[in-house]
Amino acid sequence: MTSPLLAGFLLGLSLILPIGAQNAFVLRIGLRGEHVLAVCLTCALSDAVLILAGVSGFAQLSASLPWAETVLLYGGVAFLLAYGARSFMAAFKPEFLRPSEAAPGGLRRAVLTCLALTWLNPHVYLDTVVLIGSISTQFDGGKGLFGAGAVLASFTFFFSLGFGARLLKPLFARPATWRILEVAIGLIMWATAARLLLNEGSV
Repeated sequence: MTSPLLAGFLLGLSLILPIGAQNAFVLRIGLRGEHVLAVCLTCALSDAVLILAGVSGFAQLSASLPWAETVLLYGGVAFLLAYGARSFMAAFKPEFLRPSEAAPGGLRRAVLTCLALTWLNPHVYLDTVVLIGSISTQFDGGKGLFGAGAVLASFTFFFSLGFGARLLKPLFARPATWRILEVAIGLIMWATAARLLLNEGSV
C-alpha cells in the first residue's frame, strides 16, 4: 500500500527540486523572514490543486483549450521578465540595505507574486496536471495514494526551503551577499522566460 505513496513522493520531489523562479522567490522570502508560512502554504496548496486535478483526469481538459497554453506562456514570460528586471534594479540600488534594515513587504503582494510565479508558468501544468496525472494511471486503485505522495512532496519541499532558509542567514548578513542573490534571482527569472520561449519555438 505504501508503494504508490512513495512513488508519488519521489516523483513530486524530483520535479520540484530543480532551481526555478518559484523556488528562488521562496528562498528569498525565507531569508528575509517575511510571510514565510503564507507563501509556503500558497505554493504547496497550488501544487496540491494541480496535482489532484491531474490525478482526477482533468489533463484532457487542456486539449480542449489550446489557447490557454499560449495565454499562460506569454503572460508568464512577461511577468518573469518584469520580476527579473526588478531584482536587477534592487541589486544595484545605491541605497541597498541589509534585509533586517529594510521595511517588510506586504502580505498581499507576497502572496500575489507567489501565485503569479506558480499559475503563470506553463511548465507547472506539464509537471503536475499532465505528467503526474498520466503516470498516476499506472497505479489503478492506488492513484489516490500516488497523488497524496506527490502533494506531500510539495508540502515537504516548500516548507523545508522557506523555513530552512533561516539557517543561511549568517551567510546573508552582508549586503554584498544579498546583491549576489538578487542578481542570481534575476538571471533565473530571465533564463526561465527564455526557456519558455525557446521551448515554444521548438514545438
